[in-house]
Amino acid sequence: MSITIYIPGDSAAKALGADGVAVAVSTTALRQKIDVKVVRNGSRGLFWLEPMVEVVTDQRRVAYGPVTDADVPSLFKANFTDGGGHPLCLGDIEASPYLYKQHRVTMSRVGVVDPLSLSDYQAHGGGKGLAVAKQLAPAEIVQMVIDSGLRGRGGAAFPTGIKWKTVLDTAATQKYIVCNADEGDSGTFSDRMLMEGDPFCLLEGMAITGLAVGANKGYIYVRSEYPHAIAALDAALNAAGNWLGDFKIEVRKAAGAYVCGEETALLESIEGKRGIVRSKPPLPAISGLFGQPTVINNVISLASVPDILAQGATVYRDLGVGRSRGTLPFQLAGNIKFGGLIEVPFGCTLRELLYDYGGGSRSGRPLRAVQVGGPLGAYLPESQFDTVLDYEAFAAVGAVLGHGGIVAFDDSVDMAKQARYAMKFCALESCGKCTPCRIGSTRGVEVIDRIRNGARGQIPLLRDLCDTMTYGSLCAMGSMTPYPVLSALNHFPEDFQ
Repeated sequence: MSITIYIPGDSAAKALGADGVAVAVSTTALRQKIDVKVVRNGSRGLFWLEPMVEVVTDQRRVAYGPVTDADVPSLFKANFTDGGGHPLCLGDIEASPYLYKQHRVTMSRVGVVDPLSLSDYQAHGGGKGLAVAKQLAPAEIVQMVIDSGLRGRGGAAFPTGIKWKTVLDTAATQKYIVCNADEGDSGTFSDRMLMEGDPFCLLEGMAITGLAVGANKGYIYVRSEYPHAIAALDAALNAAGNWLGDFKIEVRKAAGAYVCGEETALLESIEGKRGIVRSKPPLPAISGLFGQPTVINNVISLASVPDILAQGATVYRDLGVGRSRGTLPFQLAGNIKFGGLIEVPFGCTLRELLYDYGGGSRSGRPLRAVQVGGPLGAYLPESQFDTVLDYEAFAAVGAVLGHGGIVAFDDSVDMAKQARYAMKFCALESCGKCTPCRIGSTRGVEVIDRIRNGARGQIPLLRDLCDTMTYGSLCAMGSMTPYPVLSALNHFPEDFQ
């Protein structure tokens, strides 16, 4: 009987040499006449241990990492195919504190299953939500999602079920489901990890959404920098056969612009036009893709749906705090010792993520600032690290949780430079449709440069400019750029001396 060995095909693991490890394991096993089956799974999200190899033994899966192709001969010599001891042996990785303390729901199969095997997906609980949905009326499915408390995981945190109800109640002969997989925020990778490590979960979530609102066509708009995710989705769609019934899904490669992560610019891009933000109203739920009622949710939102249908709304709703229900996969990046993915219910603190999971800064210096919510998110100082991870708690301190991306900086960071970066980023990525965003960001860079060169009298002008962008911009691209600028100015004024 062949021995199953899991070697991640995740982009992060590939970048760290996983492909070479897979080749070395296969060729060494062949040479030694050991029957092995190499499965390219997703990553479990412990990036400092990648490439992490797991061997299935009679008792459990035994992990080794980080493994290089040069380590493979010594692993075979140590009889690692039977779980033998080796300096790189990690034992049962699910028992490690980093994973054991988590509460994985949406990401529960990532790193565990063969991403391209429908039967493996179903053997680990996949497909149950779709089976339940097929037995319910559309309004009942929508009500379950409303009752679960699920909110959009892409940034705005709008109640998912309410959006679906609007589409359901809007009469039309054609409706669409659009998955926003244009994951462009710095320090974010949960969408990519799920698409590469558990693509059937996303497909199932989209099919359930189609049943809920009466749509038979879906699009997955995937970031152009994610070729491996696109390949995994295409392969999963081919393997799905008629499992999704009449619901058809098309994968679209994104246009490579950050602004296309905004839902209306995304729709323009799918329609073959330049990605420019649309004016609202009408809302996409009423007149979206090709002028038809359209549900637009991001990857994690849609991938949360199968478990809600399979387990019931109450199980999901009982996780979290306040109006923030369920779990969110948080992503630790930047100057952090143990960068990776942590899925926990809302309610823990930022400090717990940074130190209990992240281990503090990688440099060993004190953490000074953390940006949460992507390049347009606020910078939180150490005095706010005890803020509870909850949408309303973050809003109360002038910040956003967004997509759950967390980028850490130690005390060597220049926060005035970071504020300038935010304005420059907006200037480069603006679609150019509205003046506050297009011109305001360019003027913002110039004003910050003058302040950094000693013109502190320009600080009131910078604040006025931020007000104009916040209240005058057409979309979040311009209206949120002041978040990092003002937070840097308010919490780290000494850097603008």
